Amino acid sequence: MRFPANAVVCLSKTELSTTVDTYLGQERRQAYNRGLVAQTSLNLRDRLRRIFLGFVLLLLGTVLLLFCADFLLFRLRVATNRNPYGSVVVSHYYAVLQKNGKTQFIFDPPAAENCVHALFPHSGMKPCWYLSRHPEQRTDI
Repeated sequence: MRFPANAVVCLSKTELSTTVDTYLGQERRQAYNRGLVAQTSLNLRDRLRRIFLGFVLLLLGTVLLLFCADFLLFRLRVATNRNPYGSVVVSHYYAVLQKNGKTQFIFDPPAAENCVHALFPHSGMKPCWYLSRHPEQRTDI
């Protein structure tokens, strides 16, 4: 609420403080909207939270971009028949927990498993680099 400069107004102490606070708050908001008042500085916790969230978003964006590029290269290899699939010999075995607490191992003969030449799994197949580093596949029963 604004009063003319030559007006005489009688306000109580609470009304005066409320009116002045309201007026100053409006002026400060208007000045902030115009860019004249700087934002108050953030404390260390808020700064660290912003840095951490920025880092997490950057990391997620990078992984998503890498996955999309890998998928497009894989689809390009499939479309042009440029060796998108591979094969790695894998030994598979089952670990059966028995009632007496012992584990019985049942081994299958080594067999070739199909894989993809890519960074990430595609088409329901594991990447060849992963299978070559993990040639023994265990299934717990």
